[in-house]
Amino acid sequence: MFSQPFNRRRFFKATFGAAAAIGAAPAWCGGLPPVTAPRATDGDEAFEPDWEERLTITVGPTKADLVGSGERVIQAAADYIARMGGGTVRLLPGTYTLRAAINLPSRIRLLGSGADSIITKIASETVALADDSNWFDQEITLAEAKGFRVGDGVLLRAKNPHDGGAEVIQRTLVARSGNRFKLSDGLRKNIWLSGGPTCSSLFPLLTSENAADVVIENLTLDGNGKNNENLNGNYGGGIFLQDCNRFTIRKVEVRNYNGDGISFQVCHDVVIEDCHSHDNTDLGVHPGSGSQRPLIRNNRIERNNLGLFWCWGVKYGLAEGNTIDANRTYGVSIGHCDTDNVMRKNRITNSGKIGVLFRDESRGRDFWPNRNLLEGNVIVDSGGEEGVAIDITGKVRDLRIVGNEIRETRGPARRTGIRIGKDAGSVEMDRNTIEGFATAVSDLRARQ
Repeated sequence: MFSQPFNRRRFFKATFGAAAAIGAAPAWCGGLPPVTAPRATDGDEAFEPDWEERLTITVGPTKADLVGSGERVIQAAADYIARMGGGTVRLLPGTYTLRAAINLPSRIRLLGSGADSIITKIASETVALADDSNWFDQEITLAEAKGFRVGDGVLLRAKNPHDGGAEVIQRTLVARSGNRFKLSDGLRKNIWLSGGPTCSSLFPLLTSENAADVVIENLTLDGNGKNNENLNGNYGGGIFLQDCNRFTIRKVEVRNYNGDGISFQVCHDVVIEDCHSHDNTDLGVHPGSGSQRPLIRNNRIERNNLGLFWCWGVKYGLAEGNTIDANRTYGVSIGHCDTDNVMRKNRITNSGKIGVLFRDESRGRDFWPNRNLLEGNVIVDSGGEEGVAIDITGKVRDLRIVGNEIRETRGPARRTGIRIGKDAGSVEMDRNTIEGFATAVSDLRARQ
């Protein structure tokens, strides 16, 4: 049975119920009546029956509806399912090696076979461009094109010729004549030789943009990190989402990506649960700028550079029941305008520098991570000999640090349980157990 990440019927029932609670009248007083027996009605996406069975297409190296082991066959299945109004693409056991990202459209479930369905990618290659391309062009010329094919996903990088800033453009190669390639879309940036432009075979494994109601479930993503250059998590990752709504990522292993494991930017109501993001070069899980209401629950986030990174303006999120272990810098980092979030019942251990960092965001009037709750977590063995389990910096205010078990098992050295910076505002601390540190609580506010 196809399980959507978001039940529209429940959502609208809750929405109308909330409206009634704040003043909307019942049906007999002029309000809308409840929908009690939904039917499939042309053009109505708000209410639909909860169908017992939806369309399913199997993809596999052999004996499948669509046979193959690359991105084209998976993309073909996804596009077909989307054109039919939604359903499931089921990946049979096998290794699928990509030359371009798989773009997931709305109303689709990508269902794998666990550890037996592995999506990976080719080794990356970077070459220089051999000619200028203007912002209105839809083509590039490569200095050496031997490793590139029509259909490849590519990343173009250059310095902006006007202000020296970085330009990063993701496209697909769709036609060629020799070293000259047509792109899937126009450049809309001046990519001139004066900016040292390059073309790289770098891309996310799974990606979506402006899509909604998608489930990614029960499969393995391997980024082939040893053979790939780094891709910044604002542009890619094992899974990378941009401007999406209501995605559920469940029972997915993301590993060995030279960049972020899972990254989503300006995406709302994203659920990540029972996943394993590990041994990625940068961030394990990256709820990105402007993302509202992320739910990050019961995951293992291990041996990344940083475990859970709340980016800019992430609000009303919940991180609960996660195991965040052996990340090389911070277990959890929360900062710029990341407010009103809850981090509860996580186990944060063996962080390379700091267990939980509340970042100093001093570039604006009030950019600090205010009104966050850290409750019922276990934080053990953070940093080196001067390590800090919880570090509260900048002018952050209205934090609640409640009922946490904060321990150091390697000896006190010069380690600190909780450090509160001199500029911090109100911090409520209650029922925390702090053991094994040279300094249990260092409150620099009191020293002024």
